[in-house]
Amino acid sequence: MLVCLTAHQRTTPFESLERLSLIGDDVAVRLRDAHESIRGAVVLATCNRFEAYFDLHDDPDLPSPIPAMDAAMEQISDLADLSYRDVRDAVDFAHGNRVAQHLFSVAAGLDSVAVGEDEIAGQVKRALDAARTQGSTTTSLEHLFQRATETSRTVKNETRLGESGRSLVRLAVDLVSSRLEWATARVLLVGTGRYAAAALAALRAAGAEDIRVHSRSGRKRFARQEHLISVPIEDYEAEAAAADLIVTCTSTTDAFVLAADSHAAARGEGTRRQIIIDLGLPRNVDPRIADLPGIELLDLDTIRVHAPVDEFTLIGEAREIVHSAAQRHAAARRVHEVSPEVVRMRTYVQGILEEELARARRSDAAAEVESALRHFSGVVLHHLIAQGHTLASTGSGTAWAESVRTVFPDRATASDDRGEGAPGQ
Repeated sequence: MLVCLTAHQRTTPFESLERLSLIGDDVAVRLRDAHESIRGAVVLATCNRFEAYFDLHDDPDLPSPIPAMDAAMEQISDLADLSYRDVRDAVDFAHGNRVAQHLFSVAAGLDSVAVGEDEIAGQVKRALDAARTQGSTTTSLEHLFQRATETSRTVKNETRLGESGRSLVRLAVDLVSSRLEWATARVLLVGTGRYAAAALAALRAAGAEDIRVHSRSGRKRFARQEHLISVPIEDYEAEAAAADLIVTCTSTTDAFVLAADSHAAARGEGTRRQIIIDLGLPRNVDPRIADLPGIELLDLDTIRVHAPVDEFTLIGEAREIVHSAAQRHAAARRVHEVSPEVVRMRTYVQGILEEELARARRSDAAAEVESALRHFSGVVLHHLIAQGHTLASTGSGTAWAESVRTVFPDRATASDDRGEGAPGQ
């Protein structure tokens, strides 16, 4: 059984989402080990969501996923330093095919602040890669995430949703563009990680030319590759005070990269206008900075409020693709779930076939008999398996599987029932 717990910017208080972001995406093993019925887990943590996907054992003694999810939420509450009640109130719960429907929508960018954003598909892929590295994924989770990536690609190729190169940082840049002269604006980019490249692309697309970059860890490779001015730590406060626009997108969690008191001291008595875009989760910028004269602060919560409503027709086309993909995934999964019974039936029939062929080889027409028996058994198995797959894809696979277990016993049991030295041997 597939289950997911999701917390995202549309339904979760920003303070709770900020706490959840501290967990990171490298805790899948701890969530997998939270309960005996959890076989695997994949964690998707981005700047505006925290989601955990689980594969649970199909155990008749544990028919409900609730105990496992309670244990997982207890683990999440410990990791995020939130109460269990806060976690329970923050996350949404989905199971069965709703999991595929949700993840496919996420991967296609339909559940993002900037609908159709570019970055989320890569984040979904990296979440699966991380789970593989940690050894916490399963075949069912692999199939789920691979289909999500394929669905995202289909949405991008078959609708106009992927044409505009949407992203959260582009949305933020659009929101401040009317208040900046990009050709002369002095821009400071704080951070050199994965999201910095997207931020830089958005700034350059807007027309920014004077862009400087500061790495909290002292790395200069990003600045060299992108031909930017690298700002060392000793010059950072002065550069931050002089910038017209500051964009922060670093994953640091130990302290604010812009603290209100030090930034006020660096700016002095000046009230020159300055815009700060904080794309960090947890926050990179001390919220009290917004109270300083001349400063406008846009954080993720503010950007979410100002996100535009996109074209209903365009989103509708994408949702149709997602829905169809989820339905196909559900049908394929139901067919996959009856595979053990298919193997059981094949083994049973093939065992009897080999016994009968052993007897037939004593006759003068052994070759003709063997050919006829193999053809007959192949045709019978084909029709029975095809019927099983059809029933499984429409939701009746459980009844078919139970019938197979009843009609086709284990080979050892079947041999005991027939007895050694049965007539004809």
